[in-house]
Amino acid sequence: MRFLHTADWHIGKKLHDFSLAEDQTAAFDQIERLAKDYQVDAVVIAGDLYDRGLASEQAVEQLNGMLKQLNLNDHLPLLAISGNHDSAARLATGSEWFETTDFYLHTTLASAFEPVTIMDTQFFLLPFFNLQAVRNYFEQDVKTISQAMTLIVDQMKQLFDPDKKHVLVAHFFAAGSTHTDSEIQVEVGGLDAVPTTLLKDFDYVALGHLHNPRALNEERMRYSGSPLKFSVSEANLQKGVWIVDTNPFKLTWAPLQPKHDLIILEGSFDELTQGKIAAQYDQTQDYVAIRLTDTKLISDLMNRLRARYPKIVEIKRPNQQDDASIATMTMASHDPLMLLDEFYEKVHPDQQLDDQQRQWASAALTKVEEEEN
Repeated sequence: MRFLHTADWHIGKKLHDFSLAEDQTAAFDQIERLAKDYQVDAVVIAGDLYDRGLASEQAVEQLNGMLKQLNLNDHLPLLAISGNHDSAARLATGSEWFETTDFYLHTTLASAFEPVTIMDTQFFLLPFFNLQAVRNYFEQDVKTISQAMTLIVDQMKQLFDPDKKHVLVAHFFAAGSTHTDSEIQVEVGGLDAVPTTLLKDFDYVALGHLHNPRALNEERMRYSGSPLKFSVSEANLQKGVWIVDTNPFKLTWAPLQPKHDLIILEGSFDELTQGKIAAQYDQTQDYVAIRLTDTKLISDLMNRLRARYPKIVEIKRPNQQDDASIATMTMASHDPLMLLDEFYEKVHPDQQLDDQQRQWASAALTKVEEEEN
């Protein structure tokens, strides 16, 4: 069979107060088109359908419309799980009768041991879980994610049909190898990393949770990544979905084109408002992160930049020290004006306070002292 692997839709998410509803609809339209163009037999959504456990009415309406389109109108089987951003209980509402239209939505650990068979493949749908759920289900004192996944995978393997392919759909942070005691433990989403060696008996592992589709490059284990760029750190990532053929096994990357991209622009205020950058990106509707190279103070900076870049999501100055560096100053040992000198030097490494600024600062300090007295 052939299926489409996607995840981390995060319907209802905002990007620095900008609604992404329009962008998410555009991404969904492309996913639907890819499903039709590749003539897939099913669509897998590996968790985080919503961005919040208590989704807004608009988000619920939007996601329901998407699922209805794929399942009821396009007649595609859906295989989905809840992620750490979803409310499993709320998402599961209606799941009892969803299966009558081949919509398999698993939100509990117990449901992971009810494989769904479509054509030549058994799908094991493992929603995001916590260790207490594993302790309760197996009635054992499970202390680590490795112990939990060993129990879970062993029970799944007992259900393997030897005549079928076996696909795990899951939502967690997968490590490239098992941890040793000397390694730093990495946690993403509240769980330690899952050793990929525990998953070697599956023909394919369709993962959600990490938004970078290249976060894991195991031959038969992949993250689909999110359909959209949800942070500036993702600006240079290509988004898309995986098309998975089971026999013979084949992975095909199908890219998605954003309706509004997320880009990083670096330059001086003049370059951004009057130079080549301004000419190329004037009134762009893309989401923009500004890297401002000026060190001097610029009045009304945000409003002036937004006149050309309406969707600014952040402004940073690469030459500035971050707050953590500034906070390390030994403040108690200096008088206020010396502290101001140090602070100003850290914020503007190539400048010093001039006489007029010192006079303003001294007058302000004198006024404060008088008021305190």
